[in-house]
Amino acid sequence: MINTNQFKNGNHIDVEGVVFKILEFQHVKPGKGGAFVRTRLRRASDGAVIDRTFRAGEKFRSVRTENRKMAFLYAEHGQAHFMDLSSYDQIEIPELFIDEQPVDLQLPSAVDLEVRDTEPGVRGDTASGGGTKPAVLETGAEVNVPLFVNIGDRIRVDTRSGDYVSRA
Repeated sequence: MINTNQFKNGNHIDVEGVVFKILEFQHVKPGKGGAFVRTRLRRASDGAVIDRTFRAGEKFRSVRTENRKMAFLYAEHGQAHFMDLSSYDQIEIPELFIDEQPVDLQLPSAVDLEVRDTEPGVRGDTASGGGTKPAVLETGAEVNVPLFVNIGDRIRVDTRSGDYVSRA
């Protein structure tokens, strides 16, 4: 069991049978009345964020979480398949597990990918030129890249926005 005095950002708790991740919390001691804890929680099942207030000292079931480093293998029928790098077990979905169930995917902030198709670069196309052109990457994703990027170049792409960052 975990009580409100043990809350930490990032912990997971079970509130009335629903698993939440604590995003932020604040202990409040008003001049009148009992202390309470104001929280902002993310529901693990669907990602919905809610605000909730608890009495100080209220107890909850602590939820065991585990991060596993995995490699993406392939996508099929709307499912992403990953391999656990230590045990070589293959699963469908993410790196974060709550009570042995995968619920969240945490990607690196950027990935290096090869350009498979784009218009050829022309002499004089430089970083200071300011123009961009579409490029198809090895994953099939299309990204706007600077004019000097050519087929076969490796580039860094921001996974949050899908934007070109730099040459790799």
